[in-house]
Amino acid sequence: MTSASDSAAAKPLDAGKGAPTVSPGIFKAYDIRGIVDQTLTEEAVRAIGLVLGARAKAEGVTSIVVGRDGRLSGPRLAAALAKGICTAGVDVVDIGMVPTPLVYFATVLTGSGTGVAVTGSHNPPEYNGLKMMMAGRTLYGDEITGIGATIRDAGAWSRLAAAKPGKVSHRDVLPDYLAKITGDIKLARPVKVVVDAGNGVAGAVAPGLLRAIGCGEVTELFCEVDGNFPNHHPDPAHAENLQDLIAAVAAGDAELGLAFDGDGDRLGIVTKSGKIIFPDRQLMLYAQDVLAKNPGAQIIYDVKCTRNLAPWIRKHGGEPLMWRTGHSLIKAKLKETGAKLAGEMSGHVFFNDRWYGFDDGVYCAARLLEILARHPDPSAVLEALPDSPTTPELQLKMAEGDNFKLIEALQKGAKFDGASEVITIDGVRVEYPDGFGLARASNTTPVVVLRFEADTDTALARIQQSLKQAILAVAPDARLPF
Repeated sequence: MTSASDSAAAKPLDAGKGAPTVSPGIFKAYDIRGIVDQTLTEEAVRAIGLVLGARAKAEGVTSIVVGRDGRLSGPRLAAALAKGICTAGVDVVDIGMVPTPLVYFATVLTGSGTGVAVTGSHNPPEYNGLKMMMAGRTLYGDEITGIGATIRDAGAWSRLAAAKPGKVSHRDVLPDYLAKITGDIKLARPVKVVVDAGNGVAGAVAPGLLRAIGCGEVTELFCEVDGNFPNHHPDPAHAENLQDLIAAVAAGDAELGLAFDGDGDRLGIVTKSGKIIFPDRQLMLYAQDVLAKNPGAQIIYDVKCTRNLAPWIRKHGGEPLMWRTGHSLIKAKLKETGAKLAGEMSGHVFFNDRWYGFDDGVYCAARLLEILARHPDPSAVLEALPDSPTTPELQLKMAEGDNFKLIEALQKGAKFDGASEVITIDGVRVEYPDGFGLARASNTTPVVVLRFEADTDTALARIQQSLKQAILAVAPDARLPF
């Protein structure tokens, strides 16, 4: 049911007052993000809404979906965003507090292809931000920094307000989302799981969905939505945030543990024995399943993923494609190629068969359990996936901008004896016959991200030393984390 809001809720801001002051640091490579009431203010979000509304209008879009995660600042920032959008003469469909993937789903459901999730993702409680889609594409890079440039241009700013403001309506899209998934996925047998939502917004959706598709027992851990995140940080990419889940799975009769990040677009997995199945290994399982029905399909993965993935994809009849890190970049490549599946080491997984090609941790959990329910021992299936000695994601902290300069220097002049290939689509990934080393500049923080994998611990140490020498040759003062 959709209903119009009262006129006060849709009252526009006054664009004629001139451009507001907005911190340039909030405009990131993949999203907008900042500390609430410091760098990310209500005034800034209203201004961003006005620019987004004007851009949407220019592309023939008449309505924008707005949803928010469970952060305490969400309601007022979402209201500020809606006010800005309405000022541009574009309607807002407010879908309330939902995981970010439900915003993406709602853009499909409404046909607008345009939406904004007000979310701080896995960041600390004082943060919030915006993830944005426009006319079917995810905004990133220059399209995001260009929003800030428009706000700073007082002349352009004064022309954005429409003579007739848009209206706000409210819609509950959760029933449609649940119906779509439960109409397609049913488990072959009831699997018992523990779900740890880290007090993020996925806790309001995931347990109910998993029960609806046939989970025999769902034990809820920190599934009460609480923007203070009182138990642990909602980020399953880091092992320390999975310890409560590991303990809960070990203590009961659950077969598997599932963890979601703060806004529900990423999934973490732990087995009965407490092993963490990182996303690049998860992707093998999904690829095998997708390729069984789509032989020859392309599978996209980012430069941080295991070197075991490409041969696994080929073995199961697919075409592997390595691409740049970043959920927006992966999504854009997926749209360009029409690949049936994509994923990255951070945990964003994009199903483009039976689903819509956006990253959705809750849907991913349903697909995972659909596969594993066919087996008597899900943990054994996961632990049997190819594995190698590897490092976690390491970070070399640098001054702002120096991380990009270091990577540029490595790309131009570094030599790696014994390397079989040097891949430079995103940083420097040095492939050896027995492993790889990666150095890439983060697009969100001033660090160089490092990751290593090899057939043996001895090879791992050798490859680390090789990359260390190359980095110190161009940045002698670098304090490497290994």
